[in-house]
Amino acid sequence: MAIEHAIEHRPDFAMLRARLSAGQKLYAEPSVMATMDPSIELKAGLKGGVLKSIGRAFGGESLIINTFTAPQGGELTLAPGPMGDLVHYRLEGGRKIMLQRGAFVAHEDGVEVNGSWQGARGFFSGEGLVLLQASGEGDLFFNSYGAILPVDVSGRYMVDTGYVVAFEDTLSYSINTLPGLSIGSRIKSFLFGGEGLVVDFHGQGRLWVQTRAIGPFVRWVQPFRPTKKSGQASKLGNLMEMMSGD
Repeated sequence: MAIEHAIEHRPDFAMLRARLSAGQKLYAEPSVMATMDPSIELKAGLKGGVLKSIGRAFGGESLIINTFTAPQGGELTLAPGPMGDLVHYRLEGGRKIMLQRGAFVAHEDGVEVNGSWQGARGFFSGEGLVLLQASGEGDLFFNSYGAILPVDVSGRYMVDTGYVVAFEDTLSYSINTLPGLSIGSRIKSFLFGGEGLVVDFHGQGRLWVQTRAIGPFVRWVQPFRPTKKSGQASKLGNLMEMMSGD
């Protein structure tokens, strides 16, 4: 049974509002619950055994999954950590979807989310070699940093590694550098996730791209961070002692 839901406050501060029917369950990442009716029961624990839980952990998710159950029905809201968008996807017909590290938010009964080893192809922006794979039948919710743009691919499409959120498994992919880069630039891109490292998608299917990436944001913020020299730190410590009267 599909979950009655609404995604509010998109795209900057998206929040999921889910209304569970009697007996319905929703599985979610820890710490994303913002509010819930007292009629809803919460249980935290491993889902699918130790190995599957470890696989999700390698994919950037928590070992622990929160299970929300509504014996008589009820409503809850989920607010993911990143400032960004949230998307609903209905898994059916044997389709699978691949999620980037940290993108999973919640799913209903009938859906499984596990780590999927991708080898060197999984080296998205230096973030890791394991993606998350969602399969089964039911509702899935995932999020990003920034807004999310759906792209229907037919043929070939390139996306910078830091901007991929999710994609259907009907798409195959490889990790390449942009044409025209020197050999030195290509080596730098591979080792450090620099400019020019892209995911080269092939086939037909949908992918989701985010409008912001953490790496460029951190580099933009870096010059504005306050710094202090060791001498300044000592003077500040002496001043604090004087003010305290010790």
